[in-house]
Amino acid sequence: MKTPKKAVTRHEVHRNSALRQIAAVKPFIEGTVSSVKRQGCRKPGWQLTFKVKGKTRTVYVPMDKAAEVKAWSQEYRRLKKLIRKVTTRSLAIIRRHVASRRAGGPRRASMSR
Repeated sequence: MKTPKKAVTRHEVHRNSALRQIAAVKPFIEGTVSSVKRQGCRKPGWQLTFKVKGKTRTVYVPMDKAAEVKAWSQEYRRLKKLIRKVTTRSLAIIRRHVASRRAGGPRRASMSR
């Protein structure tokens, strides 16, 4: 026996799309990579800045790892955007459900007397 398919809303479609993109996330790291002027050197040094329990922390990034760590940092920002998309769409699904329940009319036992 076939089960009836539930109608999929546009919010569910967009949320599922974002969830698939989250599943394909590459390695990431929280923080910002920035260059620092090193005394006596022409080339800049690199550092990763991030927060731990509200305190700013900085870690030296070796020159040969700088490009890779920058990519990780960019991937983290992309992940945060995707998480915001999923949250926004999930909230829309909840709000739509509540609105459709209200539009259906009163369902309380006290109202049926």
